[in-house]
Amino acid sequence: MSRAALLAAADGEPLIRWDWIGRNLDEIGSLLRDHLIMSIVPVVLGLAVALPAGLACAQWRRLYAPVTAVTSALYALPAIAVFIVLIPFTGLTRTTVMIPLTLYTLSVLIPSVVDGLRSVPEHVRLSAVAMGYGPARRLATVELPIALPVVMSGLRIATVSNISLVSVGALLGQGGLGMLFTDGANRDFTTPIIVGIVLSVALALVADALLLLVQWLLTPWSRAGRGRGARAERRAAAAGHADAAPVEEAAL
Repeated sequence: MSRAALLAAADGEPLIRWDWIGRNLDEIGSLLRDHLIMSIVPVVLGLAVALPAGLACAQWRRLYAPVTAVTSALYALPAIAVFIVLIPFTGLTRTTVMIPLTLYTLSVLIPSVVDGLRSVPEHVRLSAVAMGYGPARRLATVELPIALPVVMSGLRIATVSNISLVSVGALLGQGGLGMLFTDGANRDFTTPIIVGIVLSVALALVADALLLLVQWLLTPWSRAGRGRGARAERRAAAAGHADAAPVEEAAL
């Protein structure tokens, strides 16, 4: 049990003060909005960089190793060190928090784009070429749609990771829900800490569910394929039962 919880128990203080939550709903809502902005904007910016970079790496395979080496090195940079470098230029603002978060997403998104494009079967590409598709049309209408599930998997990981990492910005006074953690820790008050944890987890779950919904909406062919597969399995099972009936009758 934490020191704050022990002190609360010793003083008869409840683990959660619901009256405090009611009095601070506006502030909590503002922190939640800041947290959402600082989580999503870096993912969008990272995706805008990762798509062309991933396309280049898939086209020219020799680029992939040095690009991933750079993104891995960026991911290894401590956020506090990046903050110190950026503060003279961007100040104690959201931008200072979002820049390193954008860099961190590249280590997930670029491999996802490359792996997604490499998952496109070669015969599908050749078929598109045979049908007269140019490189741009083939990419937009054939390759990217097939690569979408893999890219979306990386996007989900990057989004959930960012929702967790934003709290580090509380060191600059720009941590979204992370400000509740520092407030609770400074005052040995568990309620804001619990509220911050619950809202962070809820935000991650909602964001992941929304991205899954987007993937579901953008890949109708996968649903159709699963439907056909299920119908085929039911027909096969029915045929198996029909074939087994005469055998059972003969055995009787």
